[in-house]
Amino acid sequence: MIALNGDKNQGLEVSVNPDTTPVVYTDNVQMVANEDGVVLDIGQRLGATNQIRIVSRVGMSREHAKKLIKALSDVLDSTSGQSQTGKVARA
Repeated sequence: MIALNGDKNQGLEVSVNPDTTPVVYTDNVQMVANEDGVVLDIGQRLGATNQIRIVSRVGMSREHAKKLIKALSDVLDSTSGQSQTGKVARA
């Protein structure tokens, strides 16, 4: 697990209820940023149309967004060629 909050994952226990926290597929992310932060609109294309349905919105500080970029890059680099990562990026 890669933590973005500086905890170094020491003594950190993460629990996810799959009934209330589904994994949502995305093929579209729109981003808006200003001096205060970043908002990600995470969406899915509706079939062969030009329509996108937003399935989640995530807002964060600019500093946290920079940490997310680094963590995502690290996870992708360390799992290149693997079918399953076993890593979770935590905000």
